[in-house]
This record gives sequence, structure tokens and C-alpha cells, in this order.
Amino acid sequence: MGCYGQDWASYQSPAPDVTGLSFAFVKATEGLTYVNPRWSAQVAYARLHKLTVGHYHYPHMANDPVIEADFFMNVAKPQSGDVLVLDWEGYDAANKGVSQARQAAYKKAFLSYLHGTQPLHQVGTYCNTDYLDRDPSGPYGDFLWIATANRPAGQPGISHQWLFHQYSAGSVDKDFCPLSAADLAAWAHAKEEDVALTAAEMDAIALKVWGYINTKSGDKHDMHEALTNVEAQGRANGSALTALTSKVNSLAAGGVDLDLLAAKVADLLAKRLQS
Repeated sequence: MGCYGQDWASYQSPAPDVTGLSFAFVKATEGLTYVNPRWSAQVAYARLHKLTVGHYHYPHMANDPVIEADFFMNVAKPQSGDVLVLDWEGYDAANKGVSQARQAAYKKAFLSYLHGTQPLHQVGTYCNTDYLDRDPSGPYGDFLWIATANRPAGQPGISHQWLFHQYSAGSVDKDFCPLSAADLAAWAHAKEEDVALTAAEMDAIALKVWGYINTKSGDKHDMHEALTNVEAQGRANGSALTALTSKVNSLAAGGVDLDLLAAKVADLLAKRLQS
């Protein structure tokens, strides 16, 4: 049971050896200006080989965590099933002099912001035991990726719940997950399955994607008639529609396939109009 992965940065190949791997975490950004020059190639290579993909950000914790998170997301632009990670460590000059309280506050704010803006993605924390001891109660997000190198894979030696274990550090860092490759992939997509839409929310989505749907193939006359009816209902309940806009935007930003979304909306509307 379990599967193996690696974490990559600029000092790894754009096309690492992926034999036996099920996932890869790739450094995307650092601070407010650095982008891994090999991030795009490494992510594309991981996708080519059907690996579960994670993106991670190395912080400069004196900065505003929200601004850094936005920088991270503007680069990573996560797709469906991608995992997001805060690489919570700071031994270098960029984090020198930042208090432990500030480091813990940065982590909490960064994770909270990503949870709010990326609701369809698993968001977690990478750290070693030194940093784990600085804030043992967390939060660590949806998962903890713990680094205890030179220990057996899957035996990090901590009592805290974890999902990924970096068990070897060297020219390539090696990682273990106790889930099977299939279960890991399902977990990575789990939040997409959790987005339950009510009929009212589907009405709101119908209005939101009306312009998009109208450019697609199909019987546009019937679609126009159906959406006109929904639009009238939406005007009668405009406040509810406004309240749902942020959720609809999150669905789109989180990588939901708009073609599939449009098809589901059309199917729902057709069934409701027939009832």
C-alpha cells in the first residue's frame, strides 16, 4: 500500500526520471518575485506521465501573506486535481529576523486565504520537525507534508497526522504517501465532488454562463427560451443571485470545465421545464 513521489525545483531536470512515481510537487514561486524557471516544463512533464501534481511556494515571511499567495496563484494557475502547498521553512536571509509568532501567523493567513480563494483544491503545509514544534496545534491546512529525511518511507516519527513524508533528501527529494495512486488522485479531486449545487445555485450558474452557453452548439432557440425563464426568476430574487456570484466565480477559477458545466446546466433546465 502507498505510493511514491518526488519534489522538484530549478536544480532538477525539466524532465526528471518518473519511474515508479505517482505524484510530484514542483516549486512554483518564492517571495514576491521569484519563479522557478523550470516550473512550467516540470509540471507539463508530470502531467504527461499522469502524475498527481502539486505546486509549492517558498515564503519570505516578513511580506504580506495574502500578496505572496496571490503571486503564487498567478503563476501556478492550478488545474483540476492540482494540490497547493506552503513550503513553511525559513533558514535563509530572506526570513532572518522574522519572529516565530510572525511565522505562525503568516502560515495561518496564507492557508486561510488559499482555502477561501481556491475552494476546489487541497491546500496544505510542508515543514520539518523543527517548524512543526513551533506550532504543533496548527493549522496545517488539509494535510501535512512532513520532512524527516533518512528515516524509512512512511515512518516519519511524529505523532501529528500526516499525508506525505519526505523521507530522503539529496540530488532529488523523495516522498511517500500512504494512499494508493488511485486513492491519491481521488483525494486530489475530492473537493470538486464536494461542491453540491442546489437548484437555485444552478439557476445562478445558468445566468452566469449564459453568454458562454449561447456560443455553443445545440438548439439555441430552446436554450434561449429556457434561460429567459430562468433569467426572469433570477430578477425576482436578485439578492440571492448576487450572493452566489462568488461561488460561481470560484468554480470557474478552480478549474471546472465550462463545457461540462454548461451541459449540466442545460440538462437541469430541460428537466425542470419538462416537470
